[in-house]
Amino acid sequence: MATILAHITVKPGAEARFEEISRDLYRASHAGEQGLLRYEYWRGSEPSTYYTLLAFTDFAAFIAHQTSEHHEAASPQLGSVLAGLRLEWVDPMQGASPLPSTEAQDLSGSTDELTRAYAKRFAAQVAPWWAEHR
Repeated sequence: MATILAHITVKPGAEARFEEISRDLYRASHAGEQGLLRYEYWRGSEPSTYYTLLAFTDFAAFIAHQTSEHHEAASPQLGSVLAGLRLEWVDPMQGASPLPSTEAQDLSGSTDELTRAYAKRFAAQVAPWWAEHR
């Protein structure tokens, strides 16, 4: 399982364009990605701030999302409107979330170079203290 909370800051004046790109990504992701459990966008309380919750059956499904044709096509568009992006790996609390625990997965043996590169760039960061509370 892999769950990520994305903290997003959009360039002032680019909010409408960001929301348009996000809606397209939401539709394309939910239309055909294997292993996708959650992919939702929210506006934050501060101007130009957004959040995305992404949850997948495993890290490989997250990387498949990142390397999908629709995500790769949207990346340059997102790059033109984003002022900042921080991915935070989160661990669902059992009994307070229906999602399974976040776990690391080694994809270094993949034959696909793009998958290996993205797996290294977005490596799951499982906090040691999570294990104490599972």
